[in-house]
Amino acid sequence: MPESKNLAQEEKIHLAFEISLLLKALFALGQIIGGIVALFVTKDFLLKTVSVLTQEELAEDPRDLIANYLLHSAQNLSIGTQLFVALYLLGHGSIKLWLIIGLLRQKLWYYPTAILVFGLFIVYQLYRFNFTHSVWLLLITLVDVIVIALTWHEYKYLRGLLRRLK
Repeated sequence: MPESKNLAQEEKIHLAFEISLLLKALFALGQIIGGIVALFVTKDFLLKTVSVLTQEELAEDPRDLIANYLLHSAQNLSIGTQLFVALYLLGHGSIKLWLIIGLLRQKLWYYPTAILVFGLFIVYQLYRFNFTHSVWLLLITLVDVIVIALTWHEYKYLRGLLRRLK
């Protein structure tokens, strides 16, 4: 009985692991698409788009925090920043997607590699947080910490299974 309870618990953790990876994969695909868009969208197009999207909100409330932030960001976007964002999103998204595919295929060496890379992403995100104070970076970091914990658990579990099978 305790063994079946333990197995049920492991199945729940594995399901949480797979769901977290699928959500992270969707986010990685979004980053890749965002990186491609950031490479090709012009500042003029971005400014016009943001202006159209925020004009009603600003007409209703000229001090709207989010609308003003978006408009201010579009107005002050430099080519260097745009290129950095594009390359960062493409690189970050591609690396994450590659690791996630390896984890979903249960290739054992991907687990420590993913933990290391996700850990490096966390370090960088916390470094960037010092400059941006973006709540989004903290949320992404929290998700990465959860994924690392689930990845570590899954790695230990799979290694144990492989040892028992030998």
